[in-house]
Formats: sequence, C-alpha cells, structure tokens
Amino acid sequence: MTIFSTAGLFIALSLFIALILALITIMPWLRASRTQEKPVDNQLLDINVAVFRERLAELKTDKDSGTIDDSHYQNQKLELERQLLDAQREVTPMVAPGIKSRLIIMAWVPILAAMAYLMVGDRTPVFKLWAAEDKVGQVADDLLTGKIDQPPAWAIEDGTQLISAMQTNVYRHADDPNRWMRLSELFLSLEATDSALEALSRAYRLSPDNEEIATTYAQISFFANKGQLDESSRRVLQDVLAKNPGHEGAQMLMAMGEARSSNFDQAQGWIKRLRDSISSKPGDHSQALASLDELSANVMAQQQQASEGVEVTVRVSSGLLPLVKADDVLFVAIRDIKGGPPFAAKRLPISIIKQGEATISLSDLDAMMPERTLKSAREDKVQLAVIARISHSGNASAESGDLSGNPVVISAEQNQANVEINQQIP
Repeated sequence: MTIFSTAGLFIALSLFIALILALITIMPWLRASRTQEKPVDNQLLDINVAVFRERLAELKTDKDSGTIDDSHYQNQKLELERQLLDAQREVTPMVAPGIKSRLIIMAWVPILAAMAYLMVGDRTPVFKLWAAEDKVGQVADDLLTGKIDQPPAWAIEDGTQLISAMQTNVYRHADDPNRWMRLSELFLSLEATDSALEALSRAYRLSPDNEEIATTYAQISFFANKGQLDESSRRVLQDVLAKNPGHEGAQMLMAMGEARSSNFDQAQGWIKRLRDSISSKPGDHSQALASLDELSANVMAQQQQASEGVEVTVRVSSGLLPLVKADDVLFVAIRDIKGGPPFAAKRLPISIIKQGEATISLSDLDAMMPERTLKSAREDKVQLAVIARISHSGNASAESGDLSGNPVVISAEQNQANVEINQQIP
C-alpha cells in the first residue's frame, strides 16, 4: 500500500461530503418554480388568505353584536377582498438562478473547504503519519501483539515511522494492556524512562492482576527513582505479595527499597524471608544465597553509617501549609555554615510531610561526593548547618516563591536537629 491509499480515501470522502454540502446549499434554487413568468409565492399567499379570513370573522362578529351595520360590513368586506387580490398580484417570486450559478457554488464549496483545511495549520505531520501507517502499520501491529520479536530490516530504515505507527496502534487499542506493555519495552530501549513508566502505569491499570506487568512497573519505577520506592510502586508490590506471598522478585524489590529508605530492620526481614524461600527449594542455590548474604551485609553497613548521621525533624508552620502543593519537593541538607556543596542531602516528595512534620535521616549514605562526607566534616571540625526548603519547581537552587527556614547550626557531635520552615522566599 502507498500513501495514496490513505490520503486518497480521505480526500475522496472529504470531496464527497463537500459536494453534499454544496447540493444542500443550492437545493432551494433547484426547487424554485419555473413554470410561470411571475410565479406566486404560495406560502405568502396562504398567509394573506389566513389574515383575510381572520379579519372577515372579526367583521362578522362586530356585525352580529351590533357594533357595525350591514352596509359598513359589506364595505369593509369588499375592501379586504380588494387588498387580498392586490397582494397576490404584487408578490415577487424567487428568481431561479441559471445552471452556471449552480455549478459555481458546487465548485467553490469544496475548494473553500480544502483551502480552510490546508491553511488552518500545518498538515505535514498528518501526511507523515499516514505514510508510516501504510508502510509499517502491519509490522507495528505484529510487534505489539507478539507475532514477531524483531522488525524486518526495511521497517527500521526510518525508526521514527515505526515508533509513530506503534504509538498510533496502541492508542487505537487503548484497552489492551499487552500492547501498552510492549510499547513500554520500546521506550525503555530508547531510554525514554518517563514514557515507559506512563505506558506501564496504563497497562497496570488495565490489568492489575497481571504479576508480570505489576512487577515490571514497580521495578522500572524503583530504578527510575534512584532505588527508592514511591507510594505507587510500594502499593503495587504490596498488592503482588498479598496475592502471591512467595513472589521472589517483589520480595527483593521490597528489601532494596526499604534499605534505601533507611528502614533497615524491615529490609533485613525481607532478606530473611527471601532466603528462607530459596533455601526451601530443592537444588543448589548457593550463589543466590551468597548474594543475599552480601546484600544483608551491605544493609548492616548502611545501618551503621546511618546511626552516625543526623536525624532531622522538619516542621512547616501552620501559616505556610496552604501554600504547599501536591507536586512540591522537599530538600534537606547538611553543609558548611560558610557555604559550598552539602556533605549530605536528600530530595524527597512532599508527601513525606504528614500533618506538617517529617523526620529525615542524613548520613554518609546521602553524600553528594565520595570525598565530601559528613564523617570527614566532623573529623575536620567543620561548623555545620542544617537547611530545609520546599521547592515548587523541584530545582536544587532556591527560587522565588519557595518555602524555607533559617539554617540550624549543629555541633560536630550532634545527631539530632529541628528545622522549622516558616518563611517564603521573595
């Protein structure tokens, strides 16, 4: 098939509709009477006759009631009849146009419609999409339905065409979770993580009981969030484990997510649960068990580092709470009071703040640079300050409208701090 098959069909249908509109436009002309030199407008004549009858009835009523005499009645009746005859003779009929005028109208309606369509906006993307669907539309459908695993070489000569065709195909079958799943794989191969997550979230909403879709969605979300479980991915994993408590992939993600969130006891609990599940299976699983032991040791090391950090309690003053938006970001950091890059910093979703308060742990696990750690700052007796800021844009640099608090100075040995966000940056 060529582009003519799609574009040609569109143009043919558009022309057909335009011709119908043109025919509707000139229909009153086609109905015009051409049998008389001065044809009478029957509709107007009917109105005149109706008015005549109404006035005649009024005159008869006046005569019967004695308001007027018989002579006056006859004179008025004669005058009404004369007016009716004059109106009939003075009617100006609609002039029927010639065949030339009709053909002009029928030609100009499609022409003007086509000009409006082309001039309202650039239609090049539409024609390119049609070309893509005609060329690789079937290949895209085969890929999305699993009939083929790899597209033929000729289909990827222009990768943009194949991507456009696949996206169009998925939106045309928007209720098919498997197509959304395969579209996410395409986005992942192109390193378009945000688009892949959107496709996976749609697939999950369409088929929440599909474990493969659910765990893939949670896994991609986990790594996209730099090893953290957000509320959505955590809920997905909890649903998977509620239906299948022995799902090892979900257990591993929960273990790593809890460790990244500094919930070390919960992380060790998931590791133990996963280890027991693997040990109970027949066969040699020494390599998998060794990996779990290594993960457990890493969690213990992280827990030790976290215990040497600072626990920061952030409070937002009640007057500023109405200014906090659902997509805001909370930044908490420990830096040199003289300035410079922070020794430890966290970027957290605003949902971590509950009832105007949140507790965050900052340690060497949150160092921005390997050589610039909280431990090294304490060894060098650097005077430290804890800062907290709520950003509307999500940028690390402070901007007008952000909510912040005064830096809180802490000593080298101090492991707790309270910061109040009580002002808005002008």
